Formats: sequence, structure tokens, C-alpha cells
Amino acid sequence: MGPFPHDAERATISDENPAGTDGFEFVEFAHPDPQELRNLFAKMGYAHTATHKRKAIELWQQGDITYILNAESNSFAARFIEDHGPCAPSMGWRVVNAQHAFEHAVAKGAEPYVGDDKTLDVPAIVGIGGSLIYFVENYWATTPYNEEFDWIAKANPEGVGFHYLDHLTHNVFKGNMDKWFAFYGDLFSFREIRFFDIEGKFSGLLSRALTSPCGRIRIPINEDRGETGQIVAYLKKYKGEGIQHIAVGAKDIYDATDEIASRGIKFMPGPPDAYYDLSKTRVADHDEPLERMKKHGILIDGEGVVNGGETRILLQIFSKTVIGPIFFEFIERKGDDGFGEGNFKALFESIEQEQIDSGELGGAS
Repeated sequence: MGPFPHDAERATISDENPAGTDGFEFVEFAHPDPQELRNLFAKMGYAHTATHKRKAIELWQQGDITYILNAESNSFAARFIEDHGPCAPSMGWRVVNAQHAFEHAVAKGAEPYVGDDKTLDVPAIVGIGGSLIYFVENYWATTPYNEEFDWIAKANPEGVGFHYLDHLTHNVFKGNMDKWFAFYGDLFSFREIRFFDIEGKFSGLLSRALTSPCGRIRIPINEDRGETGQIVAYLKKYKGEGIQHIAVGAKDIYDATDEIASRGIKFMPGPPDAYYDLSKTRVADHDEPLERMKKHGILIDGEGVVNGGETRILLQIFSKTVIGPIFFEFIERKGDDGFGEGNFKALFESIEQEQIDSGELGGAS
């Protein structure tokens, strides 16, 4: 697999895409015990492929996904740990021209980050919860890591079949959704593509899903409806706003889920059998294997089989929280570009139950 798996052409800088965004490049993680991240990434099928030439920073890759593990002391990531515990201190975006994207964002009001403790020597601005957004341009015909990293294994291994970053979901303080919508909209011309209003047993949330002009950076933003709900619980545990979960695309979600489960990944509680019994009514005429779906609790959404045979299905499953309050989503898109709207309530209640069981929300015994 090459460094750029999308079928579409490379993005260009235009009136519609003034910053020249072109997808996710990486997500950075940091932890008081870096070995916890190494163990987690290995369980999810990632391989340690490169190590920074001068810093305690590692690349863990699978398909077109790069996770950066930052264990460097006196770094931005180390300070982020002090504030948040296990965390995601930055994400990297592919852009046509990094300096142009940086200057465009700053001219629109973004806060530049010019510290000498950055993870990569590329332009960066301050984003959600004080985390950073790095702008990376050398991604199309090569890799952006050659200059700063030594390769210790083949780049972009097949792993268990996860092959791209689909979306990164944010949790924000009540009243801040419009602020972050404006951040992505005003600076980068993101637009809203979905809106949800979900109510669970003990709490509820509002969510707006945004997408970049290139269509390859998707960021749902969640805000609690009340003062004691699951988003509030996240914000309390994380000590601020930030990335709630990272969604990655699978080539075959059944095989991938079987494999990572065998390696020790635990999933959010699955729905009852009735969910699957009714799934062919809700998702018209699908032929997904119900027993394999039930095995780990894979969810299904979409219109099903429409227009004389066209398939519009989304399959998804969620890990338990594994990096502080952060968790992972594993999805397979079969013609559906949504976010599992029909499953949103089921996911919400699963997260809520986990927080109840852990005593973070009311109702625990």
C-alpha cells in the first residue's frame, strides 16, 4: 500500500479549500508509562516502524495510519501529560503547503505554536483543549518522517487490516460547541454534515459532525446536554476538552475484530439479540453475518441495499476506554458515509454504562 490510499486526486488550494487540507497524517499519544501505549498499539495490530534520531519518540504504523508515541521528557507532550494524564496531545493534517496552511490559519485568528519542544519540525497551531495541529506536506509520493526518524521496520505494514484514519471526535464544555464549530469553519472552511441530539438513561449530548473541504478530515464535536452527563465525566477525568475517540477504517471488520480481541482488546458492551433480529428491517435487506456481528457486538447502520442493489452500510464497534477516557472506533464503510446515526444511542448508553460501573456517573452500587 502506498502512502496515499484515497481514490480521489490530491487536494489543491482553492477558494473552497483555502488552507489546502488533504486528510489526517497522524495522531500523537503520550502516557506516564509509555509501555502501556506500546502494548495497546501492538494489540491493535500496529508495528513500531521508526524511532526519532534525537528524541524518545516512536512511530507506530498500520496501513495508512500513523500513531506517534511521544516519551520525550521536557516536551510539549510531557507537559500535556502533567495536565491531562494519558492523552492525545496533537494530530497532524496533510496539507498541500504547510507554511501556507499555517499562515492562512494564523491570519484567520489561530494561535501559532512556535515552541522548541514540538514533536515534528513542521508548522503547528493550538487546537482543541490546548493540543496542537501540525501541518504536514511531504506525504504524497514519499513520507514526511525520513528527515527526523530512523526506520527500523518496513513503513505502513498491513497489520490486521486497519488502513486509514476516518474521524477524530472531540468532547467540549457545555456552551463551547459553537466556538469549536467556528474554529474549524472560519479557519479551514469545514462544514456541518450531521447533527445529533441523543438522550440516554442518565444523560444526553448534542453532536455536530464537521468535514473539511477535501472530505478527508472529519471531526464530530460532542457537548453535554446537562451538568452531570458522560461528556462532563470525560471532561472531569481528562481535565479539559480534547479528543474523545479515534475512528479507523477496516478492510474486513470481522477478521480485524477477531484478531484484536484475541490479542486482548476489550469492547463496549454489545446490544441485545433483539437489535440483530430487527437489523434487516432497520438496514434494508442486508446480508451481513449476524452471528459474527453478535460475537463481539459489531453494530450496523445505513440504508441497506437500495436502488436495485446498491449497498449503503456502515459497520462499527468501539473499544473500552484505553488511554485515560479516550477510546477507539473500528469501522468498515460499505457505501455509507455517515457516523452510525442509528447506533449513536446504543453507543451513548454503552459509554454511560461503563461510567456507571466505574462510579463516574450516578447509579453505581
